[in-house]
Amino acid sequence: MDLSQEQSLFAQGYQLVAGIDEAGRGPLAGPVVAACVIVDANFSISGTELELVQDSKKLSALQREKLFALIKAKATAVSIGVVSHQIIDRINILQATFVAMRKAVQSAKVSPSYLMVDGKFPLPGLSTPQEAIISGDSKIFTIAAASIIAKVSRDYLMAEIDKKYPQYNFAQHKGYGTKLHLAKIAEHGPAPVHRRSFAPIKDYIK
Repeated sequence: MDLSQEQSLFAQGYQLVAGIDEAGRGPLAGPVVAACVIVDANFSISGTELELVQDSKKLSALQREKLFALIKAKATAVSIGVVSHQIIDRINILQATFVAMRKAVQSAKVSPSYLMVDGKFPLPGLSTPQEAIISGDSKIFTIAAASIIAKVSRDYLMAEIDKKYPQYNFAQHKGYGTKLHLAKIAEHGPAPVHRRSFAPIKDYIK
């Protein structure tokens, strides 16, 4: 993956370009986590590891861990936004994802001048120029970098949740609806961190 999209924005006069992505829209439990990775015109992809940056789903856990540290070290700014399962249940997962993404942008140590957001929808509630890019995590370097930051950050949070509720094996499936996870829900019933608005959890609540 190259920096052609970012470089084209620098050429148009934008000084700080951000890629934004999330992890955890689909799981039955835990938070949704968004990440914002900001680079300036001096940023370049150098070294074999940085060249590995791509959609986090295509990388091994070990590769993601290494790239997580590298992106944090090399980017101008890296920040995350976390929204809990309770808020997901209250406002729905799409709105919760927007909140997490806004939190990530607003908590960055510098303000980006242009945002590239993974997905179909631009980010409501922000006046910064932006565009939504479908499958951006497989096309745009900064969005791919944000997907790695979001995924590693959320996996860490799920490992912490696993310590509290070890009977559900959250560290293994990260809250996704795997066969193992569904079996654990059937055995123990929903945990406090399960999303009540998601099937099949809502069926157990009834």
